[in-house]
Amino acid sequence: MRTASVERNTKETQISVSLDLDGTGQYDVSTGIGFLDHMLEQLSRHSLIDLTVKAEGDLHIDFHHTTEDTGIAIGEAFAMALGDRKGITRYGSAYIPMDETLSRVALDISNRPYLIWRVEFTKPKLGDMDTELFKEWFQAFAQAAGITLHVENLYGENNHHIVESCYKGIARALRQAIEIDPRKADEVPSTKGVL
Repeated sequence: MRTASVERNTKETQISVSLDLDGTGQYDVSTGIGFLDHMLEQLSRHSLIDLTVKAEGDLHIDFHHTTEDTGIAIGEAFAMALGDRKGITRYGSAYIPMDETLSRVALDISNRPYLIWRVEFTKPKLGDMDTELFKEWFQAFAQAAGITLHVENLYGENNHHIVESCYKGIARALRQAIEIDPRKADEVPSTKGVL
């Protein structure tokens, strides 16, 4: 079973995450940030990763710590559930259209974290959430999960569509990359023999 649970407790946030990489896209998400909850629900549904997230943070200051630490905790659980990464397809990519918007996500579950973020917003907030925090979530997740992650919005006008297409893109790319390759299910997908 490729499952994991993680707790992250700091002076700023208290977060618990459980996930199942071989799930059906069931989710139970509560971060106190409505828009972030909506994006994490999209992540779960479209990756087919079952995801439970409970977070309490210093939202009276702003949403930064909760957003970033949620990315870290989900990334840590993801890496733990993958274990030695044996048998995974490793690479994944997706083009996600959403009305007038098109975004592209490509990733490598390489254990070499890196983020390329080519996404721009025309508004400082979506709901109550600062749009600059989306990059912080993707950075935190990629770092903790050990993923090389490229996210690019090719075009779009509606800021909600832009960010949602990015989350759906990472979901579909992850779904592809974590699949077990039946031709090499017993080997790590690297000439090094380790990821």
